[in-house]
Amino acid sequence: MSIRLFALPCGWLEADLGLFLAGETGKIRVPVPSWLVLHPAGALVFDSGLHLATQTDAEGRLGFLARLYRVHFERGQELAARLRALDVDPERVAWLVNSHLHFDHVGGNAQLPNATLVVQRREWEAAADPDLRARNRYDPRDYDLGHARRLVDGEHDLFGDGSVRCVPTPGHTPGHQSLRVRLASGEVVLTADACYLRSALEAMQLPPVVHDRDEMLASYRRLRALEAAGARLYFGHDPTPWAQDPQAALEIR
Repeated sequence: MSIRLFALPCGWLEADLGLFLAGETGKIRVPVPSWLVLHPAGALVFDSGLHLATQTDAEGRLGFLARLYRVHFERGQELAARLRALDVDPERVAWLVNSHLHFDHVGGNAQLPNATLVVQRREWEAAADPDLRARNRYDPRDYDLGHARRLVDGEHDLFGDGSVRCVPTPGHTPGHQSLRVRLASGEVVLTADACYLRSALEAMQLPPVVHDRDEMLASYRRLRALEAAGARLYFGHDPTPWAQDPQAALEIR
């Protein structure tokens, strides 16, 4: 059984480094990745990047958040275009797994109209609560689009063969999840925003604003344990994989 994994840069964000690492100064430019898993049972996308509207009117779409994050997102960088460049029809993607429901992880959900949405039940229920929705700055226009939905509780084996598994990593948001993918070369863990940057995990350094600090630190420890067991970690907004070519779609081998 052959499984392939691709990292798709769907735009970039420029912001204060202190938004990613508490107490730090300066600026940072980070990728907004989406991930494509090609499995014999169908195509799966993990996170969908930014909404198309942010290519032309980021402030109109994001409101207050556009003051914090400068969006660099051009036509052709959106998820659907990235998929078509790999000969994958967006309308035939079977599964859409959202790590969580923030704007830079669910903005492209509308581009996968026939996918079944997989999200932790705890995250979906938080987004349905007016107070938690406001606190976490969820925007239902991005994710509440009528997709068929699979709400999962805890670890979830997506294809029933152990090759692709959702792993709860809460703290950044109430129901954040990461993705474990078993390639021929070994296991890869896509952390999403359970940990933004490798340096954060090395220093156990949190962002200044999180939903639950204790849960996020526990998720850091879980990621460390997975790495110690041999998994390769790809962090939510770490630019390192794109050091050579910021626009390249990368196959993870």
